[in-house]
Amino acid sequence: MKSHPYLSLWLLLATALAVMVAKELISPIDVFGIELQKSSFIDVLSADSAATCCLPPEVANKPVPEDKPVVVKPAETDTLPQSILFIGDSMLEGLSPRLAAYAHLNGHKLNSVIWYSSTSEVWGSCNKLAGFIAKHKPSFVVICLGANELFVRDIISKRTKYVDNILSQIGNIPYVWIGPPNWKQDTGINRLIASRVKPGTFFLSDGMHFDRAKDGAHPTRRSAELWMDSVASWITLHGAHPIKLAKPAPGTARATSVTVLQPKK
Repeated sequence: MKSHPYLSLWLLLATALAVMVAKELISPIDVFGIELQKSSFIDVLSADSAATCCLPPEVANKPVPEDKPVVVKPAETDTLPQSILFIGDSMLEGLSPRLAAYAHLNGHKLNSVIWYSSTSEVWGSCNKLAGFIAKHKPSFVVICLGANELFVRDIISKRTKYVDNILSQIGNIPYVWIGPPNWKQDTGINRLIASRVKPGTFFLSDGMHFDRAKDGAHPTRRSAELWMDSVASWITLHGAHPIKLAKPAPGTARATSVTVLQPKK
């Protein structure tokens, strides 16, 4: 019976492989009186070693960080009764009565100041806000301004200092600024306010649907109520300073006080 022509070669290769594996497990070993040194053959067969064999120790031994999502902890709701000061332009005619309903249900006190035809310039060029803060001592301030500034040219350069002055008068009191209910695209008032206030304090009204009064600008009373409902929900879910604002039944109420200021001449 003839032997396979490659049998001797396969036996030689198998013997060599067995020797190399054996000397990895038992090092050093002696073959025919010759001591073999430990090689890295087993390392080559190891997936973990192959992945790190070419890396410096400080990199190869560095633990792999866990891939965990970043969780932003929501702000804790302040459940204490609040003294709320609501200031702004004529949009408060529709918003303030609905906010008063929220105040009545949740144990808050609401003092509103409506300054007709007012703007950030009007409020920011005087210290009336500081005076109302000193008078009512609010723990929470709500602002609604910007509707009379939708089409001011170069508004960033013209109004920034006034917006900053309004915010400086509020100081460290928690607040929310309600943006105007755009009926046309503005020239930058929303962008200006959003860039100056703290995160979680600006409610963007632009883009919402409003049923309008005959002037085409002011929301109807019912639409203003729904607007205030959206603001209240946003404060509790996304605001930087959530307060108790459980939703009352449809309808309005009377604020603790309402101060009316005539247009500045």
